[in-house]
Amino acid sequence: MEFKHISVLLHESIEGLNIKPQGIYVDCTLGGAGHSLEILRKLGPEGRLIGIDQDPAAIKNAAERLQSFAGQFRAVKRNFYQLKHVLEELGIQRVDGVLFDLGVSSYQLDTPDRGFSYMHDAELDMRMSPDSAVSAKDLVNKLSERELTDIIRKYGEEKWAKRIAAFIVKERAKQPITTTGKLVEVIKAAVPAAARRDGPHPAKRTFQALRIAVNHELDILNQTMKDAVDVLNPGGRVVVITFHSLEDRIIKETFKELANPCTCPPTFPVCACGKKPQIKIITNKPIEPSPAEVASNPRARSAKLRVAEKLNV
Repeated sequence: MEFKHISVLLHESIEGLNIKPQGIYVDCTLGGAGHSLEILRKLGPEGRLIGIDQDPAAIKNAAERLQSFAGQFRAVKRNFYQLKHVLEELGIQRVDGVLFDLGVSSYQLDTPDRGFSYMHDAELDMRMSPDSAVSAKDLVNKLSERELTDIIRKYGEEKWAKRIAAFIVKERAKQPITTTGKLVEVIKAAVPAAARRDGPHPAKRTFQALRIAVNHELDILNQTMKDAVDVLNPGGRVVVITFHSLEDRIIKETFKELANPCTCPPTFPVCACGKKPQIKIITNKPIEPSPAEVASNPRARSAKLRVAEKLNV
């Protein structure tokens, strides 16, 4: 299947990076390489781009799509939380910009056998990296009812989490739940008919929660943002696109912490803790897609973009 992915907030994110033609940039979520292509188009002959992705399909696609930039572009198959190690291995100490386009790619959603989508019946998987040890099938069939409830409630913000978890446990006692189709069936049975009539697909939040848990998507964000700021040159930018409130909240709080790290009580006349701001927040409010972008790409609907700039500390 061809790797198709429409880059969300493309113009806004590239503008946010404030690209210097001779700079070094990192696309931490290579995906369909749409953002990478635009970054490379703005770089001069001395500029460089490192693309990171844990999905081998994304790495393969980028190598083909960006082959005309072979001398300036390098793709690395890793999880973005290993950003510092990747740069170390490449002998790069500082970069001028880091981009994150979080969440699942259109390609992953639209490839049935990856098991991400509640719209296709397939093996229940959801691993962004095929090398990961734990799949959604493992979580659904091995976690306790309480653990499942916690994951679905915390990561899916699903009001029927307890009921869905109870139905999963009851069903798997008869036989393991191994496909996305079977899981959707169980979720539909658990969510009352009145609740199913309005709002998104009844399985949407549970599938989101399992995907986040399988790939540890939220656990790694706070430290990864700090690492990204750490490797920036003064004046370098970190640009982050999120797709749901939990991600956005973590990015917002981390940026706030880095922009105002002082821990002194408000009553202190001067700072005594010595913690200096590391970044300036460029977007006080997140940038959201235009109505025209949402109309042409409905998956952009919940996207939010935040930008921060490294200070000369």
